[in-house]
Amino acid sequence: MQFFIENTFWSLFPDALIGVVLARSVDNTAGERPDIPALLGEAAAGAAAALEAADIAAHAAVAPWRRAYQAFGAKPSKYRSSIESLLRSAQSGRLRGVNPLVDLYNTVSLRHQLPCGGEDLAAIRGDIRLTRAAGGEPFVPLGAAADEPPLPGEVIYRDDAGAICRCWNWREADRTRLTEATTDAFLCIEALPEIGAARLRAACDDLAALVREHLGGKATVEILDHARPALDLA
Repeated sequence: MQFFIENTFWSLFPDALIGVVLARSVDNTAGERPDIPALLGEAAAGAAAALEAADIAAHAAVAPWRRAYQAFGAKPSKYRSSIESLLRSAQSGRLRGVNPLVDLYNTVSLRHQLPCGGEDLAAIRGDIRLTRAAGGEPFVPLGAAADEPPLPGEVIYRDDAGAICRCWNWREADRTRLTEATTDAFLCIEALPEIGAARLRAACDDLAALVREHLGGKATVEILDHARPALDLA
C-alpha cells in the first residue's frame, strides 16, 4: 500500500506540503480516561480565548484555505476547510470529543492551527491518492448514508473504492473513518506555502508524540512535497 500525490494536484498547488503520521498498533478505545478529553478541552479553550469575536473567515489560518478552495472551484462559504470548521466550533463552545485518535488530531490542529485528518488503514482499498476528481467517485460523508460524489476538478483523497475525503480536507468518508476499533491509522496534516515546513514538522511531531504517549504503539512522521510525492505505507 502506498500514499502518492498525483501531478494533477501539484499542477495547482506546487508548493504545498503534506505531513503524514503513521500510527500502528494503537489502542483507540476511550474507556474511562480523562487525559485526552482534557487535552482537547485545553486546546479548545485556548483557541476560543484567542479568537474571541474574530472574523474566522479572515483569520490567518483560514484565509489561505479559502483561496485554495476557490482555486479548484469550491465555494468557501459552502465548503469550509477542516481548520475553519474546528476554529468555529471552538469559538462557539460546540466542540465535542469523538474518539482518542480524532481528539488528539483535533488537539494538534487547534494548537498549530493546521488542518488534520485521519483514515483507518484497515478500511483502505488499494493505494491512497491525493488528486483531483474526475467527478462521480463514490463518497458517503461521515455519519451519512447517501452518496455525495465530488465534482470534476475537486481536490480529493481517494483509494480504489472511491473518495475518502472531499474538497481536500472538508469532509471525511464514513467508510474509512477512525473508530474505537482502529489500530492502524493514516493521519495527515496539510500546509500551504504561507505556513512553511517548520510549523508543519512541529505539528506532526506533536501528534506523533501524543499518539505514542496516550495510545501506545508506534507513530512515525514523514513530510511529502513536490520532490517527494510518494510514501510506502506497508
